[in-house]
Amino acid sequence: MFSLLIIGGTGFFGKSILDCYKRGLLSPWGVDKVIVMSRNSDNFKHNYPELISQGVEFFTGDIATIDYLPSADYVIHAAASTDASRYLSHGKKEKKNIIRGTLNYCQLAAEFHKDSKIVFCSSGAVYGYQPEQVKHLTEDMAFGDIESLDEVKKSYAYAKRDAEFAIQKLGQAGLNVSIARCFSFVGRYLPKDQHFAIGNFIADGIAGRNIEVKTSKKVYRSYMYADDLVLWLMTIADNSNPQCPVYNVASDKEVEIKELADIVANIFNVRIKSSENSAKHVDRYIPSTQKAKKTLSLKESYDLKRSILLSLQ
Repeated sequence: MFSLLIIGGTGFFGKSILDCYKRGLLSPWGVDKVIVMSRNSDNFKHNYPELISQGVEFFTGDIATIDYLPSADYVIHAAASTDASRYLSHGKKEKKNIIRGTLNYCQLAAEFHKDSKIVFCSSGAVYGYQPEQVKHLTEDMAFGDIESLDEVKKSYAYAKRDAEFAIQKLGQAGLNVSIARCFSFVGRYLPKDQHFAIGNFIADGIAGRNIEVKTSKKVYRSYMYADDLVLWLMTIADNSNPQCPVYNVASDKEVEIKELADIVANIFNVRIKSSENSAKHVDRYIPSTQKAKKTLSLKESYDLKRSILLSLQ
């Protein structure tokens, strides 16, 4: 049997992994122990007791400063804040935290994870601004313009780019690594009080409020359900190697934000409040997932409405 270490294990990714583990979805990889690394293990155990099951262990520490890591067969490195407000108010600090955490991990991995299969959770933000004529971002695209991104995304995107370069060097040193460029998701543990549109829409629906759509342009996103996210990350980890393969992790089925609001509003039987949008400018953040589907035989198991309904259970 095998062990899995989650670095940054108490965020949306970590909670989703623990949820899948508890329901037996990690059994195809023989995972019978999950080590959750976090700076606030006690708070997590108090707030999310439903995710604590047999085989779950906690390791308290800050990946940016710690000098030891437990051994593990699989490692998912998902340590980074996704709270947009923090990048807006403390962008330089958050960028520094991501880079420090990755560089320190790379030093430790050479000692403690020489035989592990490691996946680093990066972001589609590394591609930079998606030109309007580009319908799907592919892994072999040259990195584009970060400065044209929304202010809250800039520091995050720069930090993830630097982090990717550090992980690639681990591969050059002979470790089994991979990079998962993650996009947008929905699931039981997605925050409903941050900058995630789908989370805020669901929060409005649960509260019986009208859903407000605030945008001056056409916005296109795609959403993968949390279970698929976890299964894709585990598959990518299992196929890690010194060449450091890179895969987009997401749904490739785009939805315009007002259409998303319509879907959520119909589920909860609430109304939508939105201003007329005549702007021609398009904000698109949509990946191609053909590489993962063809190379690793991965698939999306849930359509958007089903994903939303499952997130409410």
